[in-house]
Amino acid sequence: QVQLVESGGGLVQAGGSLRLSCAASGRTFSDYAAGWFRQAPGNERAFVATISRNGGSTRYADSVKGRFTISRDNVKNTVYLQLDSLKPEDTAIYYCAASTAYTATVVSRYSYWGQGTQVTVSS
Repeated sequence: QVQLVESGGGLVQAGGSLRLSCAASGRTFSDYAAGWFRQAPGNERAFVATISRNGGSTRYADSVKGRFTISRDNVKNTVYLQLDSLKPEDTAIYYCAASTAYTATVVSRYSYWGQGTQVTVSS
């Protein structure tokens, strides 16, 4: 079992930045790829970014490429998502997740999920 707890969400103006954190506990975090997804009201949960176990490989959704950066610190058992140049359409609940895949962009490849953190971007 892996427990995941997100933090760092909040209200920010368009063009601003936030840094989300996801703290993992339980089994060895470095055994898992990590991912960030987001879900806006009325929408399905959508892929944002993923990072491999050692952090050497990352993938991003086209909508966030160049604006968001995923990273991880396996000593601290934490994965981060840096959100820059935020837009109102980035408003959503952001979830982190852990997967046994190398990297993964679909919800079904993830076994463990956090409870989410709200990001709201005002125009």
